[in-house]
Amino acid sequence: MQRALQQRSSATPFRSFSKSQKHNGRLVAVRCTAQAAATADKAKLFEELKESCAAFKKAPPSMKLEFSADILSALKDLQAAAALPKWGCESPEAQAGEEQAGGFAGPSARRNVFMGELKQMGIKAPDQIATPSVRNDSAFLFTVVGVCSVAAVLLGQLPGDWGFFSSYLTGAIVLVVLAVGSTAPGLLQVFIDKFSQVFPDYRERVVAHEAAHLLIGYLMGVPVTSYNLGIGQEHVEFAEVKIQARIITRDLSDAEIDALAVVAVAGIAAEGLKYEEVMGQTADLFDLQRILLRSSSKLSNVQQQNITRWAVWRAAALLKKYSAEHQAVQEALVRGDSVDEIVKAIEAVPAKQ
Repeated sequence: MQRALQQRSSATPFRSFSKSQKHNGRLVAVRCTAQAAATADKAKLFEELKESCAAFKKAPPSMKLEFSADILSALKDLQAAAALPKWGCESPEAQAGEEQAGGFAGPSARRNVFMGELKQMGIKAPDQIATPSVRNDSAFLFTVVGVCSVAAVLLGQLPGDWGFFSSYLTGAIVLVVLAVGSTAPGLLQVFIDKFSQVFPDYRERVVAHEAAHLLIGYLMGVPVTSYNLGIGQEHVEFAEVKIQARIITRDLSDAEIDALAVVAVAGIAAEGLKYEEVMGQTADLFDLQRILLRSSSKLSNVQQQNITRWAVWRAAALLKKYSAEHQAVQEALVRGDSVDEIVKAIEAVPAKQ
């Protein structure tokens, strides 16, 4: 009898352990199934984002804003599926939410920023901010004048009327370039961009500049729709897709001004952190001026200048905080990745603790 009881008591734990194993096995199977379903859902949502970006790219300019709504919807769906934890994480709205929840959102609120603080943040030449660079323009102009002058002299040696007309026409090229540069300099930007590629740092500047706009826009919750590797390109579409309205149709709140100002000067901050002279700031400052002029509260010149300094300071701080993400975006741009691949590259970088 005692032996039977011992056998029964010794058998019971093994039976209990076997049931526990089965229960745990079911839990693991359920979790794996749920994870597989979640992964499939995320893949489907990313495919929708890819299709929306492709449709936006094909849309006519007058319909770009309407097509950007689909991209915004796709990003929101991905965020709801916990696939985009970094999208909009640094926006004023997100920072305000962290502060209300009792967390420390960081020194993100707009404040007075002085030149010394920009220097401390890592901007190499703060006094060069808002000072247009003429390096590429001057090099292009001097090259045109020099080449045309030499060509005119050589062609003038041709016999008869050929020498007269060819040298005359070649010399006229300089006058045409000067006339266009004085009246409509934007028309020469394509040629200047192509010519500027002779500088070793030009390609690197362009990639770092555009990557900064993309990354900071993403962190501020802007629906990133496309990119253009042109250092003189304006990015007013960032503002319009963020507010989902033409920027000339309504005034902007302080929170919208803060977010869009940081995005507008992100390229300036990226170049300023690495170079003494900032090449691509003219277009960025035009974007910033458009944004500031739509402020719901009238801004004085002094206030606009301070917002510019603060926005550069804030953008530089974010680029340093998310340096790995910035590098990942640059590599994606060099490869020519699509927007959805760039989003994946940003999210693939491990978050800093």
